[in-house]
Amino acid sequence: MKVIGIAAVTIDGYISKGRSDKLLWSKDKHFFKKQTMGHTLIMGSQTKKNISSTLRGRKKIIIHREDNPQKILSSIEKTKCFVIGGGKTFAKFSSHLTHLYLTTHPLLFGGGTKLFDNLKIKINLKFQKQITILPEEGIIQMQYKI
Repeated sequence: MKVIGIAAVTIDGYISKGRSDKLLWSKDKHFFKKQTMGHTLIMGSQTKKNISSTLRGRKKIIIHREDNPQKILSSIEKTKCFVIGGGKTFAKFSSHLTHLYLTTHPLLFGGGTKLFDNLKIKINLKFQKQITILPEEGIIQMQYKI
């Protein structure tokens, strides 16, 4: 199964300014919706709390600290799912990710929630492709295979 980590990130690698702040919502929502429609989305409880939309048309799995990633992934019947955040969830599923899709935004937070919070392993990425989303604003998605 493809387990794809997908996130909107700042140039300096953050997905939000901090726990009490809303997540980095991007101008690529339509693209995120197109990519994830019909698939399972895995997210932490804080991410779920910060999402304003209902993410219709997608199954949602909200994980907690004690949950086992392998057990969660084995319960998914489709051939593809998406891990959508936050930083602790990306780190928890890091050894199970097969792909990473990062949409960069021309912002610098200088701190906040890291894409991978307390990452314990090294992740080697192999570039697959770049998709230009909003060329006039420099918003692109980089897709990597792990």
